[in-house]
Amino acid sequence: MLVVTLALAAVGFALLVVALMTGSVVWAWGCIVVCVAGAVLLLVSALAGKKATVVPGQPASGVPGDRGTAADTDTTPGSDETD
Repeated sequence: MLVVTLALAAVGFALLVVALMTGSVVWAWGCIVVCVAGAVLLLVSALAGKKATVVPGQPASGVPGDRGTAADTDTTPGSDETD
């Protein structure tokens, strides 16, 4: 979502330049609309990232290399081999 926000910022800047060069209010309003949409996406992304924080004392899920507690204890019958 950050890439979309950056793209919207670039489009908004381009619209601002066009608005200044042509003196048209329509292009300026287009710039405002695009920048507000980018700000909303950035806010949503920040709030979603804040919700995904790891609670201390609990294992993080989805972390590369984290196999959890199931990989530590093997309860499969007949698995007496050791590594």
